[in-house]
Amino acid sequence: MKHKNPKRILPLILKKMLNHLIEFRSKKIAPFALITGIICSPLIIKDFSNPRPSFSAPSLLEFRWDNSTSYKKLYYFQSSDRKRERSTYYLVLKPNDRKSAILKLSIKVPERFNANIRTHKLSLCEVHLGGMLTRTKCKNKIPAIFEIDQKQTTIDIFPEQPIPVDGAYALVMKIFNPSNAGMYQFNALAQAPGDIPMAGYLGSWSIDIE
Repeated sequence: MKHKNPKRILPLILKKMLNHLIEFRSKKIAPFALITGIICSPLIIKDFSNPRPSFSAPSLLEFRWDNSTSYKKLYYFQSSDRKRERSTYYLVLKPNDRKSAILKLSIKVPERFNANIRTHKLSLCEVHLGGMLTRTKCKNKIPAIFEIDQKQTTIDIFPEQPIPVDGAYALVMKIFNPSNAGMYQFNALAQAPGDIPMAGYLGSWSIDIE
């Protein structure tokens, strides 16, 4: 249904108010209704001239475990984003993603990421970051010990030597993609060398499975 022309509504409202004022003047009714109508009429016209849009659900871009301002998106590469397909993941940490060396790296995996991660399919590498014509690839493997909890929600990485501040490093993971499509957020926590064994948040990889 089309809205009426706002320019024709105001004269009709004013005319109706004037008729009421004349009709009830003998009853000493104050022209408050007329004043109120004149004040409110622009709001009524605005409502007609600018109909409210229908509500629609926003598109889902990514799911976050933590929606705070400290969230930081990290770079990753995957050879396939199709569900149930074999894929190689590079979960990358660039030099500007960390302020100190890393003694221990922990990666939090979403519970619904049912990909059957195995320790012998994991490796820690210094990587060459790909571009338009090249892919991200491993340059040097870094000796490390990998531990995965029973629920496969945490991957702990203990490098033989602390990961230095300079250079790009990645957890390389060879798996079959999960059976469910969606966005999966992996969080990176790092423990720096020192007397206090505390892990700090580095950022998150938001993985897309189609």
